Amino acid sequence: MNGLFLEFRDPLFSVIIFFVIIFVIAFFSYWWGTFKSKRDYRHLNKFLKQFNALSSDNELNVLIRAGELSEKSWLLLAHSYFKSGDYEKCITIYSALLQSCNEENYKETLFLLGRTYFKAGFLERAKQIFLEILKNNPRTPQVLYYLLLVYEYMRDYKSALEVLEPLKELHKDISADTVYLKCLSTLHDTKISIEEKTKRLLKLYENSHQLTYLIFEYLFRVNPELAWKHLDNSQSELLSDILWHVDKKDLDLDIIAKNGYLRELYTARGDVDLATKSSIFEFDILINLKKKASATIRFDYVCTSCKRVYPFAFYRCTNCHAIDTSRIEYTLTKDYHRDFSEENNSFQ
Repeated sequence: MNGLFLEFRDPLFSVIIFFVIIFVIAFFSYWWGTFKSKRDYRHLNKFLKQFNALSSDNELNVLIRAGELSEKSWLLLAHSYFKSGDYEKCITIYSALLQSCNEENYKETLFLLGRTYFKAGFLERAKQIFLEILKNNPRTPQVLYYLLLVYEYMRDYKSALEVLEPLKELHKDISADTVYLKCLSTLHDTKISIEEKTKRLLKLYENSHQLTYLIFEYLFRVNPELAWKHLDNSQSELLSDILWHVDKKDLDLDIIAKNGYLRELYTARGDVDLATKSSIFEFDILINLKKKASATIRFDYVCTSCKRVYPFAFYRCTNCHAIDTSRIEYTLTKDYHRDFSEENNSFQ
């Protein structure tokens, strides 16, 4: 018997017992954590199903007042819907919160509702909300800026330019917005002639040297000769897609011959034979192909501010609202237009 009791006092036995106790504690901790996580998930899932089944704002308002989620949690939920593009539910949550949130969060929630209306395309509602906020808080730059965007999207450029005044008083940089809105105002003014528009746009360009793409896109469309005359050769790469699509009859060969980038671009397009290679990979491939394959260049547009990629040109990024941040990327692609033309010609 004494030998048996001695075994219980053996250090190795104590170590084994110690690890067994640790294992039991760890096992029950893991089990309890898993159980609690599943229970919380079921509770949240039940709650979300209850929310998705709501048929009216009144029911949602009751749910918010019940306090199952804090006001901050509701705002996070609305933000997740905003990010996923479900603006209807986002608007429903913000509208219900406005009826029960405290005065401290009222302004922020009202702004978020206005921003959601703007993103969803309800410009008039967004405008009324932003004006309501500014009535009591006129020195709110973020609200002023969104109001400017609303006026811009509504093509009310006069009101948009007026919004720039308080932003200037708040020491915000409005130089790009000023030129941009003046350009848009000129382009959409139906009371002035094309000649007057080109004159005003060139004056804005000479004074600011901004919005090169916006201004020269219009000039090359309505008066290519004038566009070539005022083109800054250092900006040629910025206008790659515009220059690529200029009609062959409108090319200024004297200007092209004097500019290395233009020689490569139009040799790649097949209009001239003034370059044997190019530092731009896509141009180099097309120069070496010499029209032996149905290939062309597709242009993509990247916002240098937020890095969002678009398949179409833009002047103000729809994601971050930055102005004049579009930069072009090239991609080789099949020339379906050439294939279609050759196919039509084969039937003649």
